[in-house]
Amino acid sequence: MRALGIDHGDARIGLALSDDLGMLAHPLKTIHRKQTPDPLAEIAEIVDERKIDTVVIGMPLRMDGTEGTAAAKVRTFIAALTSRLSAAVSIATIDERLSTVVAQEELMASGRNLRRSRAIIDQAAACVILQDYLDSHDTPPDLGAGGGD
Repeated sequence: MRALGIDHGDARIGLALSDDLGMLAHPLKTIHRKQTPDPLAEIAEIVDERKIDTVVIGMPLRMDGTEGTAAAKVRTFIAALTSRLSAAVSIATIDERLSTVVAQEELMASGRNLRRSRAIIDQAAACVILQDYLDSHDTPPDLGAGGGD
């Protein structure tokens, strides 16, 4: 399984990519909306080029678990993206509450300050979103028969 994680934002869209086994999320890129004429086309191209099976999009729920205006924007984004992707690509959402906070904490723990992490925070949040999804769908890879001691 190859998956793409998306942290949707009004100014930037963070992207993360899983490894070929679908076990680990890695930062891919940040799409700056003002600098990118058609972000959906760029994402669709990445999905096609990287042979993505599943697109995982963070759903920004309120702290009480309900959907607000941010979630409505993501649902509109999902509808537009779905129309650009092959029917074979599945789209999943996952609760992204606090994903940016977790990503910022991880970046600070690795020695990056707020100013130095600003350029990659959206990718890091996409990694958190994708890794949460991968961990919740954890199925060990088939490593072949007879892999004994």
